Amino acid sequence: MNNKATIFAFVSGRVQGVFFRMFTLREAQALGLKGRVRNLPDGRVEVHAEGERDKLEKLVEKLRQGPPGAVVENVQVDWDEYQHEYDDFQIDYR
Repeated sequence: MNNKATIFAFVSGRVQGVFFRMFTLREAQALGLKGRVRNLPDGRVEVHAEGERDKLEKLVEKLRQGPPGAVVENVQVDWDEYQHEYDDFQIDYR
């Protein structure tokens, strides 16, 4: 049984300018997840991560907390099948 999955998470609140992307990068790398995190023009942070489902669930818990200084109002998470799109986890500065 394949327990790998992909998530698309959109985090809203005071999540830009508070080191949220670096926080997400460190948490994802510590969990062995792959993917990207980036700021969106509308003030949200988008996280695209893939890996083992239980580790993704732990990442979502961390996203709901955020780093010191962040005020997370909402985390919308969409689950999908594992895609194997990434070889590492990085901040996307686009």
